[in-house]
Amino acid sequence: MTSESAVSPSSPPSHKWRDIVIMAGIFALMILGLAGLALATGWAETKAHLIHLTGMQICILLALSMVNYLARAIRWHFFTRQMKMPTYFLQSIRHYIGGFAMSATPGRVGELIRMRWIKRETGWSFDKIAPLVLVDRAADLAAMAIILGIALYFSTAGIAGAVPVASFALLSAIVFTRPALLAKIVTIGYRSTGLFPRLMGKVRRASKSLGFFSHPVTFSISSGLGILGWMAEGYAFYVLLIWLESDVTFWTAMAIFVFSTLAGGLTGAPGGVGGAEVAIVALLTLQGTPIDSAVAATLIIRLVTLWFAIALGFVVFPFAERTTARPAVERHEPLPQCGRFSESDQGDASHNIDPNIKHF
Repeated sequence: MTSESAVSPSSPPSHKWRDIVIMAGIFALMILGLAGLALATGWAETKAHLIHLTGMQICILLALSMVNYLARAIRWHFFTRQMKMPTYFLQSIRHYIGGFAMSATPGRVGELIRMRWIKRETGWSFDKIAPLVLVDRAADLAAMAIILGIALYFSTAGIAGAVPVASFALLSAIVFTRPALLAKIVTIGYRSTGLFPRLMGKVRRASKSLGFFSHPVTFSISSGLGILGWMAEGYAFYVLLIWLESDVTFWTAMAIFVFSTLAGGLTGAPGGVGGAEVAIVALLTLQGTPIDSAVAATLIIRLVTLWFAIALGFVVFPFAERTTARPAVERHEPLPQCGRFSESDQGDASHNIDPNIKHF
């Protein structure tokens, strides 16, 4: 089966406007929540902090966020090459940044969008692409767990619940990058519950392709890029606190930022909205930061990280959609040579349930 026949020219029904409405609602709720807190604790002081920041300072914060996005996008491309995907560098950057447009939608739609673009352009099945999403998520968890562990060690302030969160993140990263362990857990889970056989089968198949991430060189490079990216945003949070005259050390600021990001993700809310903001405000207040400064810092750091990423995604998204909707010949790109399926791959792509699921 060639790449031309592997991807249907017709795209699935678009839920673009629904997703935009959801994200707009989430954004409005975040603004209303922080605004309500500011009004209750002193809007004039919070407003003064916001006005105090200069355009150059905002640009510096945005540039540090870009370091995070580019480092992780480069890691995404590195993973695609390790998986022998027929993708090139700018193509991977387009996929990764464009997927940010759906960061605040339920069900991590951004990751599904990236998979769809790759399928369109390479002819690879979703089953073969799925490990890429798993290792990317695992790499983020591993990098953030490492940063949080180091920050907690050097920070003078303790954060209740930080050690369990860091441990959970690191353990999850280990599970999702050990094929045998992940397959065993999925098998036990299915035998115990009998739930989601289709999903369980897909995870089992995906787990077979995760072994490459365990290679020391691959793990080191991917972890290094992840640590670089997330520390850049953590440093942005630190310099923001300095500009707002908050007396918080570098490692404490790093711990608060990373812990809040992980905690927000654990709530299950799209983009971690709600949980992350509450955690940042609460932890800054516990460190002696005035509530007006804490609210201002939370609002700004979320705008220049999460919502800046979403804005970038919306800029790239239409271009990525138009580009991937055209055949490779029309885009003047070489047709992928390693996107051809073997008979076993075709069998996997044509069945929704792993045959081994019957023997659970």
